[in-house]
Amino acid sequence: MTKLILFELNEVPVRILDYYRRARPNSWLAKNYGKLKKFETFSENIGHLSPWNTWPTVHRGVSNDRHYISDFNQDLSEVNREFPPIWDILTKNGVKTGVFGSFHSYPLPRDLTNYDFYVPDVFAAGSECFPASVEVFQDVNLKLSRESARNVDRSVPFGQIARLVAKVADLGFRPSTMLDIGGHLAQERLTPWKATRRRTYQSVIAFDVFFKLLQQRKPDFVTFFTNHVASSMHRYWAALFPDDYENQKYEQDWIETYGGEILFAMEKTDKMLARLGAFVTKNPDYKLLITSSMGQDAVECEPIETQLYVDDKAKFMALLGVGATGFEPVPSMLPQFNFAIEESRTAEIEQKLKSLAINGEPVVFRRLAGKGFAVDLGQQNLKETIISIKGNRIDLAQSGLKNVVIEDKSSSTAYHIPEGHLFAYHPSFAETQFASEQMLTSEIAPRILTNFGISPADHMAKVHSGAF
Repeated sequence: MTKLILFELNEVPVRILDYYRRARPNSWLAKNYGKLKKFETFSENIGHLSPWNTWPTVHRGVSNDRHYISDFNQDLSEVNREFPPIWDILTKNGVKTGVFGSFHSYPLPRDLTNYDFYVPDVFAAGSECFPASVEVFQDVNLKLSRESARNVDRSVPFGQIARLVAKVADLGFRPSTMLDIGGHLAQERLTPWKATRRRTYQSVIAFDVFFKLLQQRKPDFVTFFTNHVASSMHRYWAALFPDDYENQKYEQDWIETYGGEILFAMEKTDKMLARLGAFVTKNPDYKLLITSSMGQDAVECEPIETQLYVDDKAKFMALLGVGATGFEPVPSMLPQFNFAIEESRTAEIEQKLKSLAINGEPVVFRRLAGKGFAVDLGQQNLKETIISIKGNRIDLAQSGLKNVVIEDKSSSTAYHIPEGHLFAYHPSFAETQFASEQMLTSEIAPRILTNFGISPADHMAKVHSGAF
């Protein structure tokens, strides 16, 4: 049995990894690239690809036409019984496991037997963690994720930060990390646009916490999820690869300002991989797996000056006839607004949403897998904003909606594609080329089980070759 570290590098395609190693020839990735076992992966999911549905395919060994997972915080009780995630199968078979940030990992399992640690994803509805000492970090982690979904929130939650500082040694924050963050905050004062890098530093801090848990507990199988490169690619692909677009609409100043952001995010990733590589070298009973659940590529786009968001939740819900205590916001990623309501009001609210229009266009919404709705907003660069419900015009100021100025003017300059990657590292590996065939992402879970001597369930993808 080989112990495994599953480093979940969200949405990063092979092209970005190749670009980075060539741009940074002294990086860990460049120096070790030849020895990595390299697979291009392919997500066989049907319909719209999103990390909410592609990571469950990785973790459960079945595609979304069977697991039907599409939203975070949906009730997974039935799905978990039929298609359990890899960490559930492993722990029930006595494999010591650590989970850190993997999608759909909230809430904590009722039975924590054989879990060395368990830190849910950043869309968790609460900050419960195992061990409980990590919850002070998770409080800040969740707050930062909620408040910096589009424009970065430049405020500092001083009370929570103070509690974090008091736990620096316990949580594993390195002095070099603290110096790096301090230097960055100083740079923000001189170059305010660099505040966008706070998203990356959030992952840097999380990795410190994760790495200390890894070193202390040394589980047989462990996951770590990070979205910071994916976030940068969505926004700044057009700055790094302006020639990918038939109609490049961004000005040269924008390209020059943000052209290094994906590389910056990858540099922080490379430092994480270097630490994990050193850990594997020191602990050769481990193997490092680096994978995405899909990738990204350029999509035609234009600069965004403004986007329409829910700014005042209570006012927006009042528009639908729901009082301040009659709904519960559900974590979501802008421009989506999610909320839960009493089941008895579902049909009534659905009819009102059907009549909601922006500039004459019906607003797109859908029922959540649980109780409630997801409302898609984000209309861009509106010259005027005419809101109506049941044909009655509503004043923008009373609607709870706001045309928010987008500071970096970035739109989705890259979007999801089924092609991703899986790289495996061990210092004993010889020089190798890419595997000749793509690996389906549904094959990853059964390969992991095979590594631990566990027979994959009948519902999982069939694997005809060995582990990694």
